Amino acid sequence: MNWLGVAVGALAFLIIGVFHPIVIKGEYYFSKKIWPVFLAAGILFLIWGLKVQGQVLSSTLGILGFTCLWSILELFEQEERVKKGWFPKNPKRK
Repeated sequence: MNWLGVAVGALAFLIIGVFHPIVIKGEYYFSKKIWPVFLAAGILFLIWGLKVQGQVLSSTLGILGFTCLWSILELFEQEERVKKGWFPKNPKRK
């Protein structure tokens, strides 16, 4: 049996689950202006994933990279969810 696909799938599920609150807290404390950090991290993870040898590590870095890039879109959508009142607005921010 080959458990590699199951392991990578579980890692993807875990990474996406961890990034959900990161996006929410990032927008709350820093606004959508934090998007370049996600862009830089995504690009770096993808480049790093191209350079490593192990399949699991390369796959994990690829998932991290694309999750960071997807988080940029989620930051902008999170701002809209805050405007709709679905999530709290940071009162300390203008």
